[in-house]
Amino acid sequence: MKKARLAVFASGSGSNYQAIVEACCDGRIPAEVVLLVCDKPGAKVLERAKRYGTECFAFSPKDYASREEYETLLADMLDERGVDIVCLAGYMRIVGKVLLERYEQRIVNIHPSLLPSFKGAHAIQDAVDYGVKIFGVTTHFVDETLDGGRIIDQGAIVYEGSDIEELTNLIHNIEHKLYVKTINKLISKKY
Repeated sequence: MKKARLAVFASGSGSNYQAIVEACCDGRIPAEVVLLVCDKPGAKVLERAKRYGTECFAFSPKDYASREEYETLLADMLDERGVDIVCLAGYMRIVGKVLLERYEQRIVNIHPSLLPSFKGAHAIQDAVDYGVKIFGVTTHFVDETLDGGRIIDQGAIVYEGSDIEELTNLIHNIEHKLYVKTINKLISKKY
């Protein structure tokens, strides 16, 4: 069976990128990461990608006249590399019309809450502030809305502590496992 070709979009440290690429390397995902796209040229994820030999494209959105301009460039890069699935892994940018139309139902995101609750960049802190006791992670197809799109899978934990760093680490552990499971579902078309 031909390996699926993945692109990962990230903006930060890249722990989800690393979990995906390691799962590809050890055979837990029948795929290869052929491109890492990063919208923050100094992000730590770029160092991780270099260690794994993944081709990187780092860009600053403000260097382009519009979202359409840089998304057209990105979509062309994905097409040239034969990308099957785009995995957003801490990519802190709304995906626009160009990518959504060219990669419809092939862009997936992971979010550190049980969607549809606690959308946005501060989901874990927002959930803690609200008094939540069951925390979780959601993978979903990406659409034009913030953390919207059809849910693919979820994972949850009960946490009644008060250490946000400990909770964040627990959630990251769930993310790393859930993303592997989700990508396998997408490859096998069992979602």
